[in-house]
Amino acid sequence: MQTSEIVLVGGSGKTGGRIIKRLNERGLTIRAASRSSARPFDWEDRSTWRGALEGASSAYVAFQPDLAVAWAAESIEALAKVAVECGLEHIVLLSGRGEEGAQRSEAALKASGINTTILRASWFCQNFSEGAFLEQILAGHLQLPAGEVSEPFIDADDIADAAVAALTHPSHRNKTYELTGPRALTFRQAVAEIAQATGRPIEYEQVSMADFTGGLADAGLPQGLIDLLEELFGQVLDGRNSNVMGGVAEILGRPATDFSQYARRTAATGLWSA
Repeated sequence: MQTSEIVLVGGSGKTGGRIIKRLNERGLTIRAASRSSARPFDWEDRSTWRGALEGASSAYVAFQPDLAVAWAAESIEALAKVAVECGLEHIVLLSGRGEEGAQRSEAALKASGINTTILRASWFCQNFSEGAFLEQILAGHLQLPAGEVSEPFIDADDIADAAVAALTHPSHRNKTYELTGPRALTFRQAVAEIAQATGRPIEYEQVSMADFTGGLADAGLPQGLIDLLEELFGQVLDGRNSNVMGGVAEILGRPATDFSQYARRTAATGLWSA
């Protein structure tokens, strides 16, 4: 088992905090690397990269804002070069499914020669509880430019478990895992399951892309996030990622968490009743 220092690039995100908690419970030496950490890491300031990586043997990398953006692959390539120079042996990359930018980033990382584990994740269940959709869920009316295309939503806790396995067991090096939930749902069906779990009415409405992005702008979301969501809904939510994959079972030896389990668990916290 790997016991040397692990650095988490993106340690403050949906997956990073969960991974830190799990690694701490194992008593492993870890450090988060973000703009606000003791050793700051900023994707847009490469002078911070070496200091954040030095002394570590492996890293978990969650690129911000998303590997779909145009400059992601070149940044991953540059990061891998610094990692190799710092003596890192292994990088676990959180990747996406069906995104050209993600595919280019994976290729750039592998070309560096460092040991890699690629975790290709579908849309997070937690987008409904920790992300851009939460406010509308609380308001009881979610509007998205998504129709009848289904998505096998993945629980971020499953991603965190997979990342911990990859970081701590060398058998997962130089492998790619397709992480999805066990069932594909449309966004309308996902909202219906949340409504059932909460016992309160929550409606789903399909809207045009223009109305969607305009609503996000009116709500004060940053333009960068609006552009990213427009790209994700406009390009990769076309059915290419609807297939359920077995990556969770492959790496963890157990089934992936079903969306209904996530919905019931989250509803029990009272979050959606606020």
